[in-house]
Amino acid sequence: MAAMPTPATPRTPTAPTRERIVQSSAELFRRQGYVGTGVKQIVAEASAPFGSLYHFFPGGKEQLGAETIRWSGALYGQLIGAFYEPGADPVAATGAFFAGAAQTLLETDYADACPIATIALEVSSSSEPLREACAEVFDSWIDGAAHALAEAGVPATRTRELAISLLAGLEGSFVLARALRSTEPVLTAGRRAQEAIAAAIDPGAIRGAPSRLR
Repeated sequence: MAAMPTPATPRTPTAPTRERIVQSSAELFRRQGYVGTGVKQIVAEASAPFGSLYHFFPGGKEQLGAETIRWSGALYGQLIGAFYEPGADPVAATGAFFAGAAQTLLETDYADACPIATIALEVSSSSEPLREACAEVFDSWIDGAAHALAEAGVPATRTRELAISLLAGLEGSFVLARALRSTEPVLTAGRRAQEAIAAAIDPGAIRGAPSRLR
């Protein structure tokens, strides 16, 4: 899920070269985008020989990009389970999720947002392999969020719709937040997501339990 509260990228100097290249690519793509990151910068950041990138990724930067997208997507997808634990109040969990995302933006001076959305905006019309990788990640996040909402008591008929709305609100609010250099869009999107989830569980929830929407 999209930059989101950012999990620490587990970059380890002693990790195998191929793994270091993917880890370094993930961090650079998240901060600079795919187009703005060169292969020389990637191998320098990974402390790897230049030729090693093409040894492990004979398809070059595009192949590396697709693998990095899937790797980052799996890492960030774990945040869904971290916030929406079994038995947790989904309204409160959603508030904490968006608040965590806003805090991450503040702590990183608005540099860290979603590692996938940045690339998707850049390459979806120009690289089919990268578009497919982004689509796979977004699908997995939607499925994960829908499952978590169902486990938290949201009616099954609403979970996919709400999962898409939640992620769309998060990704769109990141764009506004980074441009405005304000967390207001993220926190506002979070409150609207809370309201939608509360209403799905109980149509009278917003009127009857306003304290949940914090």
